[in-house]
Amino acid sequence: MKIALTSVFVNDPIAAFKFYTEVLGFVEKMYMPEMQLAIVAGPDEPDGTSLLLEPNQNLGADTFQKAVFEAGLPTIVFGTKDINADYQRLREKGVVFRSEPKKTDWGTQAVFEDTCGNLIQLHQAEV
Repeated sequence: MKIALTSVFVNDPIAAFKFYTEVLGFVEKMYMPEMQLAIVAGPDEPDGTSLLLEPNQNLGADTFQKAVFEAGLPTIVFGTKDINADYQRLREKGVVFRSEPKKTDWGTQAVFEDTCGNLIQLHQAEV
């Protein structure tokens, strides 16, 4: 088995779709704005795991999303081969980072806001 699709709650699927495709460079898998449906995939693996930008329009999802954000916890982790280059590229596009890339025991990481209610962690594994 492999993970084919996972979801991340967003407060506006249409705005999230624009951010994930136009700013992060993700590719469109399915986009039906009239149904609030947006599915994207990473640019390095367009046929890999897809990400459903799920509306947080129910009480449980909204409460969960806000609590995780306020606690400063990333909702999802995106791997990168060059965190410094991606950090610079995304900053130039206006992405708000909570911190500069920082080395840890398990790799280098930086956390940014996705403009839709989530914190996303960029992670570069040590080789």
